[in-house]
Amino acid sequence: MKIKLTTLILLLALLFVPTASAHAQSPDGGDVFLLGQNYTLASGETLDGSLAVVGGNVMIEEGATVNGDVVVVGGNLKINGDVNGDAAIIGGNLTISAEVDGDIVIVGGQAVLTETAVIDGNVSTIGGQLEKEPGAEITGTITNNAPPVDVPDVPGVPNVPDVPSVPDVPNPPDVSVKPVFDGAFSTLWAIFKVFGTALAVAGIGMLLTLFLQPQLERVADAVIRQPVLAGSFGLLALIVVPVATLVMVVTILLIPVAAILFFVVLPAAWLFGMVALGQEVGERFTKAINQIWSPVLSTGFGTFLLLLVVGFIGLIPCVGWLISFLVTLFALGGVTMTWFGTRNAPGRIIPVSEAAPAEVPPAS
Repeated sequence: MKIKLTTLILLLALLFVPTASAHAQSPDGGDVFLLGQNYTLASGETLDGSLAVVGGNVMIEEGATVNGDVVVVGGNLKINGDVNGDAAIIGGNLTISAEVDGDIVIVGGQAVLTETAVIDGNVSTIGGQLEKEPGAEITGTITNNAPPVDVPDVPGVPNVPDVPSVPDVPNPPDVSVKPVFDGAFSTLWAIFKVFGTALAVAGIGMLLTLFLQPQLERVADAVIRQPVLAGSFGLLALIVVPVATLVMVVTILLIPVAAILFFVVLPAAWLFGMVALGQEVGERFTKAINQIWSPVLSTGFGTFLLLLVVGFIGLIPCVGWLISFLVTLFALGGVTMTWFGTRNAPGRIIPVSEAAPAEVPPAS
């Protein structure tokens, strides 16, 4: 099956170009990338570029044309006009009533092909559903990842499953004290890991503060001022990096680049983001107790406190992972938005009080 995964990955990779975000909503030309916004391509308009929308709905009206790929994450996509490219829906609903000259990918969503839909390509579902009305046309193949249930037949009686045998009666369980000691040891080891991780990251944070304090402050400022956007960027980073790594591994020649991206860049981004958040926690803690500490000390203490609290919450069964996951999203998002603190976040306007004062020429 021919599915242009590389094109879809490049669309999601727009995450790493924050300066080219959703300001270009004009249908004249160029790629469009939107976060938390709806997009409508009106009848008679043409978009000469690809379209990627996260957390919003997309409507391509009848008579409109998209000369590029369309990707929607966490929203609904309605195609009543022509699309000359691939279309992908992740975690949403897809309705097609026109012609799509490309492949269709449905991940964790539902797609409906009306009687006027024409798909000149393949359709693939991954944890999703496809409904095809009479009259809808698909020139390629339909692939569903869910295999059919194979019910064994009884000889001579079709379509009747075999009667399962009666299971053996289990032996009485052995009463042993060893599981109790194993459970206590596992709990102590988990607590030791939380302390060790918090101490290690705090030490690295103190070292980073000596050389990269402005960059850390810029990352923390991006998360505090735009938490929703930072979380969205972090979620996209967790989606894009593993998929991009897989694509690079398939190419074989890019395996070293994939290893660096997955095992170096992604952990470094998490570490940098956690230290930036720890710096903010340390500053707020010192203000709360009316103390003035050096930046190195406050960052180290704040990072240790943050990792300690998040680590202990993560030990709570069933729900503890959620807090750790959200903090990770914020950390990765802040780093991605600011490119490791080397630039301001998208939409961030520097106040006059923070801008460098203009030099006044000496009087002649």
